[in-house]
Amino acid sequence: MHVQSTPPSPTAIPAPHMAPLAFADSADAAPVPDIVGAYDRLEISERARMLGRLLASVGPLGLAVVAGGAFAKYMTESRLPEIQVSFEDAARATLRQISELVRYVQQSDPQLFSRLLTALGRDATLTPALDIA
Repeated sequence: MHVQSTPPSPTAIPAPHMAPLAFADSADAAPVPDIVGAYDRLEISERARMLGRLLASVGPLGLAVVAGGAFAKYMTESRLPEIQVSFEDAARATLRQISELVRYVQQSDPQLFSRLLTALGRDATLTPALDIA
């Protein structure tokens, strides 16, 4: 007699492309709110520059998906050392989008992330945060 097994339901199959960002250690995530908070306190010109440096560390496919594609318009500039971000785009970026971007950079470019943390820690005025390239 042949017993037919039922295929697993689609919800039982993990979808790696839909998995949330994971960190090896929960302590690794702690600096992200600090960076996002620092970004929120920067003047608009400094926000644009910091955002441009962060975006430049993300490849074109990453720009298409990070923060729901909010930064996809910069895909053609993704290989430049710094992306020129308009003041309007820097002002329009939400803290949630910046948080997702910073988390992505934390995973994909740990050296840039480390330099960003170092720069933020050097000066309370946050101006050195711009020297992350």
